[in-house]
Amino acid sequence: MKLSKIKEKLSNLDRISFKLPNGEIVPSHFHVTEVGKINKSFIDCGGTVRNEEVVSFQLWEANDYDHRLHPEKLVRIIELSESVLKLPDAEIEVEYQGDTIGKYGLDFDGVHFLLTQKVTDCLAKDKCGIPQEKPRIRLTQLAMAKNNGCEPGSGCC
Repeated sequence: MKLSKIKEKLSNLDRISFKLPNGEIVPSHFHVTEVGKINKSFIDCGGTVRNEEVVSFQLWEANDYDHRLHPEKLVRIIELSESVLKLPDAEIEVEYQGDTIGKYGLDFDGVHFLLTQKVTDCLAKDKCGIPQEKPRIRLTQLAMAKNNGCEPGSGCC
């Protein structure tokens, strides 16, 4: 989710709720302790120089059970961050403490902001020799097709 989209969603909410990928809800007394801009410059395994920029939110919970961050307050924090840090309308990456600091993407289901799983990937598969996955076919399927007089690619199976 991009920064402009979260501001749009927040403007229509009475309260903020975040849900982890496992379905657990982040306790409602969370704080947004940081809004920032992260620039990452790197070279992928194929030798291509790449640059990524994301907006970072850090969620944190403490023993302050009376604290509630209201949507309009978070919008003000975002707008101040946009002004001072010159934040782009980039994708949001959310940091949240589990066993270690987890980094999540962000989505919205109409009620909760969803912390979505992020995955690693090779960005240069064509240059570093990673073969494309071949479709898996069971030998029994091939035997059945041959017994039925059906040839691969004929469209009959």
